[in-house]
Amino acid sequence: MDAHAPAADRSAETTTVVSAAVPSASGRARFLAGARAGLPIVIGYFPIAVSFGVSASKQGLSFMEATFLSLVIYAGASQFVALALITSGASLLLGVVSLLAMNTRHAFYGPALHEQVGSNGRLRYAALWSFGLTDEVFATAVAQAPKLSWSEHWMAGLGLVSYLSWVGGTLVGSLLGGGAFTAYPLLDQALAFMLPALFISLLASLLTRRQTLTAVAAAVVCLVVAALTGATTGILVGMVAGAVVATITAKPTGSGSPVADTQRRPA
Repeated sequence: MDAHAPAADRSAETTTVVSAAVPSASGRARFLAGARAGLPIVIGYFPIAVSFGVSASKQGLSFMEATFLSLVIYAGASQFVALALITSGASLLLGVVSLLAMNTRHAFYGPALHEQVGSNGRLRYAALWSFGLTDEVFATAVAQAPKLSWSEHWMAGLGLVSYLSWVGGTLVGSLLGGGAFTAYPLLDQALAFMLPALFISLLASLLTRRQTLTAVAAAVVCLVVAALTGATTGILVGMVAGAVVATITAKPTGSGSPVADTQRRPA
């Protein structure tokens, strides 16, 4: 910058430089904020991934093969299914179809999240961060997006720490070997409940009072019917009961209703 330039010109140049620097700094801050938001997921993912790595090692997979599954599939419970299919000698077609059927719901996560964030949801790098939209990442994003200025940087931070914790846990578990939990069978069984428990806890933070009534009704009916007839029937009847209660307690979503007001997003 010329030292003899007019003060106004120097001020304009300085403003331009600062303005150009702000977006990257803001991007880093939002990325770190997303990473911090993912810490509860990391705490849940890592031990479950360790359990998967141990199971994979027990089934004869090397640490590279087990880690590769987590790198490519990254689907939580579906990986345990994939492991069972692989070690049982199932056909490749059966494995692909089974995993796609189990994870079809993920195809709806991106559009649903974009609807939540509204006009703030730029999708320039969606092909990258959408890979990390697991159940828990989606639930966290939906819960926190209305409370902040959503950005792809924030989403990338959230998804990356979750992904790395899953892959890292798998690597650690596979290196520990198949006999890591032999002396602690209860711990091995307890880890199986951590993933659904984490997802349920994240979803619970999203529920309104009316939705909580629906969830409780469905759960009670499901448990009662399951105890009398079986788990499959209990789940189906519980789903129907939840749908009925939700329909009965639903309110119109017209322009003047409270529901419509809560669904509006600032421009």
